[in-house]
Amino acid sequence: MKIGIANDHAGCELKEQIVKYLENELNINTVNNFGTNTGEPVDYPDYAKKIVAAIESKDIDYGILICGSGIGMSICANRNKHVRAALCYNSELAKLSREHNDANVLVLGAKFISFEETKTIVKSFLTFEFQEGRHSKRVKEL
Repeated sequence: MKIGIANDHAGCELKEQIVKYLENELNINTVNNFGTNTGEPVDYPDYAKKIVAAIESKDIDYGILICGSGIGMSICANRNKHVRAALCYNSELAKLSREHNDANVLVLGAKFISFEETKTIVKSFLTFEFQEGRHSKRVKEL
């Protein structure tokens, strides 16, 4: 599984924690960092577009985007027809985003969730699979 992760200045700390969690606890060896590594203000669309391009080119299987609220990254990422980005604030939403919507990008709001909650969200997002069936028709309509 190839994961890409990107963030703006509000998501630096959470990104670093997630990368360590992915590598050390979920044993995911391929985590590509497309985000900023400083707290200096940057424009979130620039970083969301890096994940979008990596999804579109199939360089990564799933993306994780992090900004302050998650809203801006979601709006930007979902402008691409190959991306189904889901802003999730708990593990149940992450599960449903995969099972019902075949989401391929998880979006997180760093200012609104703890790292402990983030771990459960990320694990759910990467564990559950698209259920297809009645959901396939709906996803195709997107």
